[in-house]
Amino acid sequence: MKYFLAKTEPGTYSIEDLEREGVTPWDGVHNYQAVNVIKSWNIGDKVFIYHSMGQARIVGLGTVVSNPKKDETDPRGISWFADIQYIRTYSEDQRVSLKQVKESGLFGDFALVRQSRLSVMECPQEFVDWLQEKGLKV
Repeated sequence: MKYFLAKTEPGTYSIEDLEREGVTPWDGVHNYQAVNVIKSWNIGDKVFIYHSMGQARIVGLGTVVSNPKKDETDPRGISWFADIQYIRTYSEDQRVSLKQVKESGLFGDFALVRQSRLSVMECPQEFVDWLQEKGLKV
């Protein structure tokens, strides 16, 4: 099992939306690097849900429940998606911000810090361990 981080704008799709729906296709990704990350997803992988656009923080956790599939509705023919199932929403005091990640000084090579516009990325195990040390149930 691997861990990933997927960004979403809370005004467009939030952790509350995922909680209400239970399962959603994680689609609409058009960056080739991010699409390749989605293609690497396996059933059972965990996905940290990250609210971008002002909030910039990890707000919840989901799990991959389908194999990646080509998005046949994408007119450019590059997008892929997989279904993510809701696991949990982190409380306000548990949510980890981009600022905290940067201030730790531990993750300068992590795509979250290095490639701010990348919407889907694999998380290094050291990052997952750090989140657990901060009290996040993963």
